[in-house]
Amino acid sequence: MQLDHRDHALLRHLQADSRISNADLAEAAGMSPSACWRRIKALEEVGIIDRYGAILNPKAAGLHFQAIVHVQLARHSEDDLTAFIRAITTRREVVECYATTGQSDYQMRVLCADLDAYNAFLETFLFRLPAVASAQTNLVLRDIKRNTGIAL
Repeated sequence: MQLDHRDHALLRHLQADSRISNADLAEAAGMSPSACWRRIKALEEVGIIDRYGAILNPKAAGLHFQAIVHVQLARHSEDDLTAFIRAITTRREVVECYATTGQSDYQMRVLCADLDAYNAFLETFLFRLPAVASAQTNLVLRDIKRNTGIAL
């Protein structure tokens, strides 16, 4: 699907406020409400719009500890990778996880209530995964740029 200037406008507005009404969104993009609705449905169907959601403030939700965790695996068999990925996707503390190049196999962003909760996450979960060789933690001191939208 080739995106045009109206698609870009729709997507920018939806990324800023996914609760915007169809009428307001159509007006902002210079479209009729029915054409806007059809275009949004088309963007959803082809997967450009993946999902909708609310952006929460972790500290206000009681999650005061944030870390970037660099994980190295000891084993890279298909079964070990599948088990690692399945385990990581079930943990609520892991809010993002990426397979990466470089020294670490995976980079994760982990949110916990405090240092004790993070230590429990490491000891009772991460270090017990058979494929995990090591993990290096970088504490997040403060957010400099936190944005969920993508530039178009």
